[in-house]
Amino acid sequence: MSQSPLSMKKRTTVYRYLTGPDDSAFCHKVSAALSKGWLLYGSPTLTFDPVQGRVICGQAVTKDVEDIAYSPELKLGEL
Repeated sequence: MSQSPLSMKKRTTVYRYLTGPDDSAFCHKVSAALSKGWLLYGSPTLTFDPVQGRVICGQAVTKDVEDIAYSPELKLGEL
């Protein structure tokens, strides 16, 4: 028997873009997100910051969350 639409849990997909210098701290930031249920989304990106003289990494991650309505006030890092 299928559930009625009113009894089904609402699921929302949230998105974050993690950035930081190309170092082990950035790898740990991504690893921490993965350990909390976030999934990699797309390929990592790299750019060079000529002012700082260093490479900056970026990686998008997504997470499906239940029973949370999206709002710009959501603290994505706390999900």
